[in-house]
Amino acid sequence: MRSFAVSALREPPFPTRRHAAVELVAAQSAEWVRDLGLIDTPAGMRRLSGASPAELAGRACPEAPVYALRLLTDLISWLFVMDDACDEDGLGASPTRLAPTVAELLEVLERHGDRTVAAPTKVGPLGVALDDLCRRVRARQRPALLLRLVSELREYLLALLWEAANREHRRVPGVAEYVQMRRHTGGARPSFTLTDLAHDGLPEAGRWADPALVALDALAADLVCWCNDVFSYGKERSGTPDAHNLVATIVGETGQGEAVALRAAATRFNEGLAEYATREAALTAGADEAVRAVLTTRRNWIRATYDWSLAAARYA
Repeated sequence: MRSFAVSALREPPFPTRRHAAVELVAAQSAEWVRDLGLIDTPAGMRRLSGASPAELAGRACPEAPVYALRLLTDLISWLFVMDDACDEDGLGASPTRLAPTVAELLEVLERHGDRTVAAPTKVGPLGVALDDLCRRVRARQRPALLLRLVSELREYLLALLWEAANREHRRVPGVAEYVQMRRHTGGARPSFTLTDLAHDGLPEAGRWADPALVALDALAADLVCWCNDVFSYGKERSGTPDAHNLVATIVGETGQGEAVALRAAATRFNEGLAEYATREAALTAGADEAVRAVLTTRRNWIRATYDWSLAAARYA
């Protein structure tokens, strides 16, 4: 399937970039994962190492201060651990099984990283690590970004319950429904927010509400997720069947064969990439430096996802 993805997906027309501190941050983040007990087995650490979270972060955030690269890498590691627990280890097999964990993590998010509130004691490593991430973001004194992060992670957790309900009932969502929910289950939006944290002078709240910028941000998240889906479909097909992939939803909705659905998913990505270039050009024409910084981070993320997907063992 990887050879199909390489041949069918259009290569994003953005430069490939990579942070110089990837290896340093990779070692630090792996130690963070072990110290907090997110993963406690050699096999689990090998699985995370194969996913190369620092490589993805370093390509998405190539000029960030090292503290920001480390924060983004730790968030991606946390998302990978959470996703694997749900998708491969059975936590997300049903809403009743997943709900207690989601409730604990929502309680952590409601603290907003407040250091005057005692650290959580009745949550597991996922909660402890999430609290640590929120505290570190709060320490950067960028309250708008902290609120964005908390909101996006809340949406991510609730969307995981949607996935669990589908699994329990063996339900295949329609394509439009899947595309909408994938923006939340993919973890792209909180990752974008921590990428934005590395930049000063971001647009003010009113500018963020500009429909053109909102649409571009959503399309960037879509492209990241659709790219992941095409690259990961082969691995997902060979394991426990799961309907949460763009290709699978196209098969379910249209009745088309797998090969046709794969091509349709790739076409959706390619057409979305062309639309992104058009939307970006329109925004760039009248953009100030703050908006240009946002546009740069989003194009970095699209390119980073494509390049990382080519090499990461996560999709092998």
